[in-house]
Amino acid sequence: MQSSLIPERPLIISPTLAATIGLEEAVLLHVLSELMAHRPGIERKGLTWLLLEQQALLDALPFWAWIDIRRVQKNLQDLGLILVEARAGQEDGWYIAINQRPADDATPLAPAEPTPVTSAKVAMVAAGKTTEAGRGTAGYIAPDWQPGDEWLSLCRQHGVPDAFALERVPGFVMYWRDRAQSRFSWGNAFYKHVLREWRQEQTRRGAAELETTMSANWQPSQDAIDILCNAGINETFVEDAVPEFVLYWRERGAQNGTWNTRFIEHIRRQWARYKASVVNDGVPRPISENWQPSAEVFDVLRLAEIDEDFARNKVPEFVLYWRDTGQPQASWNTRFLQFIKYSWARRLDAGAATGLTHARDKQSAERGGQSLEATFRRFTDRSWAE
Repeated sequence: MQSSLIPERPLIISPTLAATIGLEEAVLLHVLSELMAHRPGIERKGLTWLLLEQQALLDALPFWAWIDIRRVQKNLQDLGLILVEARAGQEDGWYIAINQRPADDATPLAPAEPTPVTSAKVAMVAAGKTTEAGRGTAGYIAPDWQPGDEWLSLCRQHGVPDAFALERVPGFVMYWRDRAQSRFSWGNAFYKHVLREWRQEQTRRGAAELETTMSANWQPSQDAIDILCNAGINETFVEDAVPEFVLYWRERGAQNGTWNTRFIEHIRRQWARYKASVVNDGVPRPISENWQPSAEVFDVLRLAEIDEDFARNKVPEFVLYWRDTGQPQASWNTRFLQFIKYSWARRLDAGAATGLTHARDKQSAERGGQSLEATFRRFTDRSWAE
């Protein structure tokens, strides 16, 4: 009697196959084999090709989203276990074939197709019949372990040279022997390890190809000059700094792929030092006709609780006085701060003195009034005559 909890035919997955190529990959491979067994296919190039649409795959794999199906399908393609061709004129239909043929079938594929893995050993592993060791059980990696030709062939499909892959064998073996972990397929682990190393090597090579030594006739790009000019840096200053920059890096023989970026950073530092040296060189100079205090001056005045409008109104008087005297000063900002603080203090003192004078006058008036009243009473007193 069939259980109501299992209303349809269950999926039976080989544990050895799942350990070899991955559980999700084994599920998809098994489902594809079931579909090919119950649906008519097309015999071509020694393989059976089945036309599958997106909805057919979603119906066969209801526990996965479409993005998951495509991801696992891509993994099987990378392993060389399935071949996929797009159907002409259709965006949701594909011809899919399991890349396994009889050992005596030597029918070549077209050059545009991915190179199939025809090794009998890989075919047996994909079918779940054996592991690399031929025992169907997991095992530790051997001290003299070497990848089989089928795994090197898979690496070659991704453009990985055999020499590059074989150079990684000693480190791979040492790493897994130190970890003392067992696996069903050391070849599959090595294949993934080599692909990861190859991608990292390609990234390093790409960066290294961009790096160049400083040439004697190097010039910054126009984009770099525009960036510096937009930052308020004088273009003549930028041009004058190029020979020094080139000489500095040529003597060091360093390589870099971003000379323009480094030049921009160098010019910004030099410009900041130049501006600071011009403003704070300590050389006394006469005040200019259009001199104005810097923003830092007003920041200091605000901290001292001195009204900013009061300070700005004093600028013309300050400039006029010092232009008439013609005396040079090393720092006009400092001199202006002293002048404003002195003027502000005098303003406060004047206000206080005015208030005090007014109070004294009032008090004197009050005292005067009382004295006059007392004198009047004294002169008009007639009590002695009573």
